[in-house]
Amino acid sequence: MSTPISSIIDRIAAAGTAYESNQIGSRESLIELSRDLIATLEIPSEFLQRSFWAEVCVEKLALQACFVTDEFQPALSAHCKYAVQVKLFQHLRDAGDDGVGSEELAEKTGTDVLLLERIMRHLIAMKMIISFKGRFFGTALSHGLAADNYQQSIDFCYDVARPAFNVFPEYFKKAGYRPRITFTNGPLQAAHGTDLPFFDWLVATPPHLEEFDAFMSAYRAGKADWCSPGFYPVEEQLIQGFDPSNNEVLLVDVGGGRGHDTLSFSAQYAHPGKLVLQDREAVITSIRDKEALPFGCEAHDFFTPQPIQAARAYLLHSILHDWDDEAGIRILENLKPALKAGYSRVLLNEIVLSEENPTIAATSMDMMMMAHMGVRERTEVEWKAMIVKAGLRFVRTYNYPGVAESVIEAELL
Repeated sequence: MSTPISSIIDRIAAAGTAYESNQIGSRESLIELSRDLIATLEIPSEFLQRSFWAEVCVEKLALQACFVTDEFQPALSAHCKYAVQVKLFQHLRDAGDDGVGSEELAEKTGTDVLLLERIMRHLIAMKMIISFKGRFFGTALSHGLAADNYQQSIDFCYDVARPAFNVFPEYFKKAGYRPRITFTNGPLQAAHGTDLPFFDWLVATPPHLEEFDAFMSAYRAGKADWCSPGFYPVEEQLIQGFDPSNNEVLLVDVGGGRGHDTLSFSAQYAHPGKLVLQDREAVITSIRDKEALPFGCEAHDFFTPQPIQAARAYLLHSILHDWDDEAGIRILENLKPALKAGYSRVLLNEIVLSEENPTIAATSMDMMMMAHMGVRERTEVEWKAMIVKAGLRFVRTYNYPGVAESVIEAELL
């Protein structure tokens, strides 16, 4: 039931001509058609970033004079939470091309028909679902949001992130708009009444840790990995020139969790050396069937010296953005003694904020980091300064269209 992209573009062109002729209603038509285009093109991870992070945070700050209660909740995100509770998107997905009527859907969701119809009208207006001849149909977006990881992501965004965003105005005001946000004193702590740092709080409040893990998987879903063709030149920079006499290890995934990046790398490249995943002992212990994996697993704390010497590359994916500059420099300094000059590379897979053309994905993650951990995303100038202070040389930054994160390459001086 989705509208072809070409049809929307043709209608946008026609509305644009009408707007230039000052036709009444043409401006509104362009806005509505633009929403149609976004709804057709947007994937679930981008929808979550826009609806739960970027727009919610900005709306709360801009409209605080109109909405004086901290319980301000935009209808769309509230209805998405409702959809999770009653499995609305799953019911629409399962109905397929036949669609589902109001009475049947009300029975499936356990919702009063009148209430259901009011909610569904708003979801239709927001381009999330479709109504045709008295029946409701899902869209590519709503079908995507029916997946388990996106369902848990909505729970995380609504129950954890939104309350932290909601306290921004009052939190900033109390601090005289000069807040000193730390790991244990920030919007998250104010919103949820805790003194615990973010990750400790997640562990102490199940199921939020599981929801956060799902959210992080959803955040990057549908996007190119750092090692995808056209992103970082793996063949030229890593595989060519690999010398096993230095060390048989080609890539060390430092703080790599359960190995998503290492698996992706292994699947895409016929690599001549070994791959090693490193993380905290608790994480490594939790990985099942290690013997069947195409990489080795090793417990390591990145605040201690790197034990693998002279590997071709050391990857840190979204590690340093979790820490302030001082801690980030210490992490890099603990890598430095393991590097071989002119051979080893440090690859930081991180957001690099643009000063002139920042993207929603990048700035909304920056807001997330401020809300939850009291840290920030960094500009290229800030990344260079950190790398230099750690005694390394900044080489260059690699970007990929539509991907928030970049690859920052560094090496020994």
